[in-house]
Amino acid sequence: MQFTEQFDVVVVGAGHAGCEAAMAAARMGLKTALYTLNVDLIAQMSCNPAIGGIAKGHLVREVDALGGIMGEITDAVGIQFRLLNTSRGPAVWSPRAQCDKQAYRLKMREVLESQSNLKIKQAEVADLIMEAGSGNDHVGTAALGRPAEQGSAAASATVEPDAALRVVGIKLRDGRTVAAQAVIITTGTFLNGLIHCGEQQYPAGRSGEPNAVLLGESLKNLGLRGCRLKTGTPPRLDGRSIDWSTFAEQPGDADPTPFSFRTKRVTHHDSQVPCYLAWTTPETHRIIRENVHRSPMYSGQIQSIGPRYCPSIEDKIVKFPDKEMHQLFLEPEGLNTHEIYVNGMSTSLPVEVQLAILKSIPGLESAEMLRPGYAIEYDSIDPTELERTLETRKIKGLFLAGQINGTSGYEEAACQGLMAGVNAALQVTQQPPLVLDRTEAYTAILIDDLISKGTNEPYRMFTSRAEFRLHLRIDNADRRLTPHGRRVGLISDEAWADFQAKQERLARMKKLLESSRLSPEMLVAITAPVGPDAFVRPAQQNFEALSSTLGQTLSQLLKRPEITIEQLVPALKALSPEFFTRESPVNSVTSVVSLPSQVRNELKSVETEIKYEGYLLQQQRAMERLKKSEQHSIPEWFDYRSVSGLSREMQEKLTTIRPRTIGQASRIPGVTPAAVSLVNVYIEIQARRREQTAALG
Repeated sequence: MQFTEQFDVVVVGAGHAGCEAAMAAARMGLKTALYTLNVDLIAQMSCNPAIGGIAKGHLVREVDALGGIMGEITDAVGIQFRLLNTSRGPAVWSPRAQCDKQAYRLKMREVLESQSNLKIKQAEVADLIMEAGSGNDHVGTAALGRPAEQGSAAASATVEPDAALRVVGIKLRDGRTVAAQAVIITTGTFLNGLIHCGEQQYPAGRSGEPNAVLLGESLKNLGLRGCRLKTGTPPRLDGRSIDWSTFAEQPGDADPTPFSFRTKRVTHHDSQVPCYLAWTTPETHRIIRENVHRSPMYSGQIQSIGPRYCPSIEDKIVKFPDKEMHQLFLEPEGLNTHEIYVNGMSTSLPVEVQLAILKSIPGLESAEMLRPGYAIEYDSIDPTELERTLETRKIKGLFLAGQINGTSGYEEAACQGLMAGVNAALQVTQQPPLVLDRTEAYTAILIDDLISKGTNEPYRMFTSRAEFRLHLRIDNADRRLTPHGRRVGLISDEAWADFQAKQERLARMKKLLESSRLSPEMLVAITAPVGPDAFVRPAQQNFEALSSTLGQTLSQLLKRPEITIEQLVPALKALSPEFFTRESPVNSVTSVVSLPSQVRNELKSVETEIKYEGYLLQQQRAMERLKKSEQHSIPEWFDYRSVSGLSREMQEKLTTIRPRTIGQASRIPGVTPAAVSLVNVYIEIQARRREQTAALG
């Protein structure tokens, strides 16, 4: 077959997964093409104009630590930044940023267009071109399981059912063919997308954009198990029609913590905008209850499953009838628009019902709805069809990332896109893949959950999904993952030098705290009520309480629950002035202890390592046990059906998912510890049988 163009890696879809995948492959030196239906809507924030949140902020930090771009884009266009969960332990602190929706899209396109080795193309991808077996015959997906007359890229070709398949390119709707050594599909909600708004339904990838029917049918021809999922979005309002005096203001942090480790100061540091809190009323609930039968979710019009942890407003009223009110957030969509996103009011009720709901909320009586909310159904692929690299098991060179794998959210998509892009590039250059384990990153937990357990509803990341979340904090994501990013070529020399300098600073500060003992002079310094620090360090009370600790190391002092590292700053400034005299960003706003956010965050990282040392060591031992089980691999030739004592249910689950390690097998739902032990024993038994057979042969 003659190809119109040739690339090393082709990425299909320019959402949050596609952008990370394309950038990663291009930065690693591969000739990369990014195909999208509309270049003006690259990285479109289809739903909430925000990045981060609980656990999602961890994912963005990890993407950044590996060399991805979502964090840097967010720092450039974020219009409100908040560090969430600070009243709890550091394991669950998560950054969140409200973004300028239009600016995010434009900034992402600017970054992509400035990247060498990367071409952005506007075209619809209609089919995948496959190479079957060891021959050179190139066929479209229709030749894999349907009659040739249904539209194959090689109409006369047929493929044996068990032939090894490799993707070698894509076919565009206009007939052009593009060669590629690896193809990454990141189509979001576009595969056979169907929008629902009340009784109305129509095909679309998202509101106002066509869906991808041809590619959806092509993927079905590959024989990959799929499912139908659903998500939704709330209405948007005209901010000029809202009575803002009714709502409680929710401002951003005075000195924002950037998402990217490479950002010194966020762009809109001094021009953040507030969000506002609103509440539903009994009248709101009455309107929804009386019209819930008109919701496609309850009328039977929608058969697929929506996100459990982002329910529609009608779902909240039906499933939590005892709650008298539900919280809503009014969030600006940008600095140059009056459009307001009503977070918490995702709905597919008819437009007139949505208007009635809005008018039942104090302050929104006169609100004008710019865009109604809607639900969308779309095709996804069962993620148990994937390897840990996000390559499909059945088709070599074909990678999937984002919502097509059953996840929800920009952040979940971005981390998958990055990993798919990296591993596609490594495969093309014949290098070992980058596979993270559950002890290293939330990204690895997400991928492991998907490939081991699958999902029948949109998967959302939570800190509770991590066994070792005290190790997987936002402050140490760079220490965990930046060496991996450097190895594969995503971390520049400048960023690597900054990373090493930071790790040296933290090590020196930790050593200083462990070796310095509390003296009378230090005690006076850290308990003196000076300026804005007074409420942090109540003088007389602290002095008397800490007098008994004289002679202890500062690290011992820091392990006391009532002591924070901010209280030790006066003593630390005298012991290590260079730690505090780094060049600060221009006009940096200082915290309550007169520290720029960069210095404060580094101190908090050291404090966490010291204060929770015992728990961290305990988790470290558990992590070592998990790593041992992950190192015990299950051979590809292993036959589960010949394992005596393994129930048919276990055989079916293990054969379907085909775990690569004993550790992964143990995490498959329904697979018991006894079954895992049997598999462990039979690996050796079947290996001996194979050796005996080979010797006889």
